[in-house]
Amino acid sequence: MNYEKFQEALDILDISSRITHTELKKRYQKLSKVYHPDMQSGDEKKFREIHEAYKIVEAYMKNFRFSLDEKEFYEQNPFSKKSKDWFYSF
Repeated sequence: MNYEKFQEALDILDISSRITHTELKKRYQKLSKVYHPDMQSGDEKKFREIHEAYKIVEAYMKNFRFSLDEKEFYEQNPFSKKSKDWFYSF
């Protein structure tokens, strides 16, 4: 996972600041009900996009104390590929 993918997931779920795991789950459930393919306004592609975004943010929240800014993302997730890191210059 890189920060761009993480930021895209935040945008899909419309998250702009700190959020608790409970709030994340509620937001996911609300969006998934709207876009579920079995609903009248359903959209399978959007539903899958929301589900993938939820999995990304949830994994980050489970494994790390979190903030949603780029600097802290890389501090807490040091093995995420960042082009300027010496570790990935090989």
